[in-house]
Amino acid sequence: MERIAIIGLGLIGGSLGLDLTRYGHPVVGIARRATTAEEALAMGAVTEAGNELALVSGADVVFICTPIDAVVATAAAIAPYLSEGAVVTDVASVKGELVPSLESLWPDFVGGHPMAGKAEAGLAVAEAGLFQGRPYVLTPTEATNPEALERVRAIATSLGANLCQCHPDQHDRAVAWISHLPVMVSSSLILACQGESDPDILALSQTLASSGFQDTSRVGGGVPDLGTLMARHNRAALLNALTQYQDQLDQLKTLIQAEEWDALYNTLTRSQSARPAFLGQRGG
Repeated sequence: MERIAIIGLGLIGGSLGLDLTRYGHPVVGIARRATTAEEALAMGAVTEAGNELALVSGADVVFICTPIDAVVATAAAIAPYLSEGAVVTDVASVKGELVPSLESLWPDFVGGHPMAGKAEAGLAVAEAGLFQGRPYVLTPTEATNPEALERVRAIATSLGANLCQCHPDQHDRAVAWISHLPVMVSSSLILACQGESDPDILALSQTLASSGFQDTSRVGGGVPDLGTLMARHNRAALLNALTQYQDQLDQLKTLIQAEEWDALYNTLTRSQSARPAFLGQRGG
């Protein structure tokens, strides 16, 4: 079994550890806080833990599971400790800005993004099987070592994830639509509702909110740090998505103002027909 190092023991890093230790890999976990390392060890997410980056020494594969803005600095910091032939991969939700820098730091780097987040963050919400049936995107380039790519592919496959492969820039444009834009839209929905000036109506709305509001507001109630980092590091693609979304809202507003009910019906019919293609076999 390959020796795995995981840097960053939050939701993703902790969940990776729970699966990989269960499959028999020796897993060393590295966290900023000693208490987090101890908790990961106690819950069985790692077989060894600490807060020194030098612990990556001897690892066959290293997962960088830090926040987006710390990935490159982390890769630079661990490079002196890595064994020749070690594979480094990340889990960041933005790739185009990161991959070139990471490839220049380590020849056997493979960009990765397991898409299995939650509204909550941290080791406490890590769970075994989190990646089962979820997309796991790999973003190789012309510089990617095929052997390194295959090793990361094998690990992702063992997690039960659905593998997808594309260029880093393609990844960022796609996740802007289906991940980053929904966070901004959902946040705007919550704040728009919160802006109701009549406190009685606001209280009644909060009382009546059920599955429809829960579904559409879920990601807007997530961790603010992550949403801010998504926007900061995928700015161009997100702005494009926001502009096109705003255009769609303007069109709906125009149809309703003009009482063009047939046109509105046709628009809603198109959206109803288009939705299943974005859900695959998941339904719901």
